[in-house]
Amino acid sequence: MKLGNFAFELADLRTEQERETGIRAAQAALAGHGSSTCVVCHEEIEPERRQALPSAKRCLACQQRLERFKRRRN
Repeated sequence: MKLGNFAFELADLRTEQERETGIRAAQAALAGHGSSTCVVCHEEIEPERRQALPSAKRCLACQQRLERFKRRRN
């Protein structure tokens, strides 16, 4: 095997490993559980929001305020 081919194979292997690591990280984040109360206003997170997004950490109102703030900063 030529050194050039070996380097390409190693690069492909590394790319595949990084992709798999990213997939596992995303799966773990999606499987994570949020809070039953909003981390901002400390009110209960709406049951519909918790059902739709179990990892939610903010109520809908606080999440919308955060997203508007982020849009204004960009």
